[in-house]
Amino acid sequence: MSSPIKISPKSEALAIASIAITILASFYFYFNFPPQVPIHWNIRGQPDDYSGKTFAAFFFPVLIIFFYLLFLALPFIDPKKDRYQEFAHVYHLFKNFLVLFLILLYFLMGIAGLGYAIKMNFIVPWLVGLLFIVFGLNMGQIKPNWFIGIRTPWTLSSEEVWRKTHEVGGKLFAGAGLLFLIIPFLSATLIFSLIIILILIFVFGTLVYSYWLYRQEEKKKQ
Repeated sequence: MSSPIKISPKSEALAIASIAITILASFYFYFNFPPQVPIHWNIRGQPDDYSGKTFAAFFFPVLIIFFYLLFLALPFIDPKKDRYQEFAHVYHLFKNFLVLFLILLYFLMGIAGLGYAIKMNFIVPWLVGLLFIVFGLNMGQIKPNWFIGIRTPWTLSSEEVWRKTHEVGGKLFAGAGLLFLIIPFLSATLIFSLIIILILIFVFGTLVYSYWLYRQEEKKKQ
């Protein structure tokens, strides 16, 4: 059975090559990590959680492979699988960018685990911000489906509500990404408050907006 998103060597080359490099790197990290490896950093960039070298070396590569395979599988099991071809390029972009994002985090952790000084409190928010910006700028091209995008009862009930909600949601997502770029320069209290505010604006903003659009659409039918 052919894939709803037409998987090809061109679409998968970057992700597969990156994963292959990551698997090779995992063995290098394993043989060179100390017994205890930092795997989490606080807002100030200080390690606050550690694990054994086996977990530190191999867990993230396994997680990356899982997410990659999940992205390949979702179009097959989605009842709206026929819509994926309409935004296949964006779907591949999201898949590849997420894989690269996780791989970069893994290499940052690995390099830090080898004893090199890595400013996690700067680099990680910038990577998250870039991820948000890329996703936000392309969110408006996603077509109705059950797995990717802003899925509320009202976006899934109306093509127009879906389209308009994703156009606005994409701008909010990209805007949140830009704000993430300044997080390293804020205090811990401001960072926590900013993240909570961004989550509330995106979640409740898109929820209320999609409901309002749906009600407006229903009124026009009366």
